[in-house]
Amino acid sequence: MKVLAILSQKGGVGKTTLATCLAVAAEQAGKVAAIIDLDPQATASFWKDVRQIDTPAVASIQPVRLPAMLKACEDAGTDLVVIDGAAVARDVAYEAARHADFILIPTKTAVFDTMSMTHTLDIVRQLDRAFAVVLTFVPPQGQETADAIKAVAELGATVCPVTIGSRKAFFRAQAAGQAVQEFEPQGPAADEIRRLYEYTTIRIYNEAEAA
Repeated sequence: MKVLAILSQKGGVGKTTLATCLAVAAEQAGKVAAIIDLDPQATASFWKDVRQIDTPAVASIQPVRLPAMLKACEDAGTDLVVIDGAAVARDVAYEAARHADFILIPTKTAVFDTMSMTHTLDIVRQLDRAFAVVLTFVPPQGQETADAIKAVAELGATVCPVTIGSRKAFFRAQAAGQAVQEFEPQGPAADEIRRLYEYTTIRIYNEAEAA
């Protein structure tokens, strides 16, 4: 079983959207996936409440229960667990990162958003975890994306080669309890998620082989 954590101590950067979409992407690839929702706002759990499909499983828990829940997932034959972290809470990010095989750190392209992720970077580096920063809500044009990539690089962080655009399909899919690749399978948002899943899978398994 592999564990992917999606962490940022900045709210509103798309953590839950990525968690739900990537879990569904894993299932579409033939894997058994589960989402562990560590966010007190329980957004992933609300997504599950309106979802018309039984999978992926979503469990909203306190961070202290994470080791036991991961063990339960493994015993149930889960292939990939996606941890949806909480904003602000450093202890939650630390606990999630401690158990992760790979970490995605989403950030918007605004300079204050990219700088605000330094606390999250400190945690993953302290634990020596493999990670990448993924740019979200990327505008269709403008200098912001290039500036954000430069800012992330200056922080010494790996930038994910796949960016996630600012697209209405993501919001509409979430409201319907779907992943965007279910809501609009042929759309550009679905393509971004498919490519992000491919990148994440490569990183997870390459890091495991290198360990």
